[in-house]
Amino acid sequence: MLVEAVTQEPQALVALRYPLTRIPDEWEIPEVSVPESVAHDQLLGHLVALLTAWARRTGQDVLVARNLAVRWIKSRPRVGIDPDVALIDPAPPDPIRLSSLKLWEPGCHAPRLAIEVVSENHPYKDYVVLPERYSAMGVGELWVLDPGSFGPRRLGGPTLIQQWIRDADGTLVRSHSGDGPVYSAAIDGWLRTDPTRGVCLSSDADGTQRWLTGQEQSDERLREAEQRAERLAAKLREAGIDSDE
Repeated sequence: MLVEAVTQEPQALVALRYPLTRIPDEWEIPEVSVPESVAHDQLLGHLVALLTAWARRTGQDVLVARNLAVRWIKSRPRVGIDPDVALIDPAPPDPIRLSSLKLWEPGCHAPRLAIEVVSENHPYKDYVVLPERYSAMGVGELWVLDPGSFGPRRLGGPTLIQQWIRDADGTLVRSHSGDGPVYSAAIDGWLRTDPTRGVCLSSDADGTQRWLTGQEQSDERLREAEQRAERLAAKLREAGIDSDE
């Protein structure tokens, strides 16, 4: 298991690649909930809604989950990670009843994509510790988002978007650090920052083909229907016909 860490300073680039020879005891997950800020919660809810709508639109057999416990060592079931958002492909058996994803069980696979939003209270964990855990867990792609700019400067932060992907030898490598846009093979789409919602997903690098949540799609259809009705009413008035008749 290898992890590559990269720190970026104005005049220096340092890359470290090293094996993890043991699983630290700190990787055991305590049975307590971690409070989230309103902004943190809203951003994660928006991402879940975007990915859920994308999965339905493309017919993907996936599970999009928030804070789902992922465990990968049968002999140490408390060692794991609870991704802020996880895209699991294919969806595990009986996902509605799923309380944790145990990767040693049949039909359970490591997430294709995991997303973490940097917390003001734990920026060191989000910048350093989490990539190590995700490398050990076997995630396909990892996004670490820092819209609040909480990342420590000594760790190369703050950087709004970090993308980690697996290279040919299975190493989890940080492939992008910056504002974006950045292409994600996990969703065959583009990720960029957005001043309103924090992030934007789109089919193009420019963000003009922006993806919508299910609610946004419904709102868009409603607006289009109202606009068609207004245009029809205007034509009827021009023809001297009362649309209420």
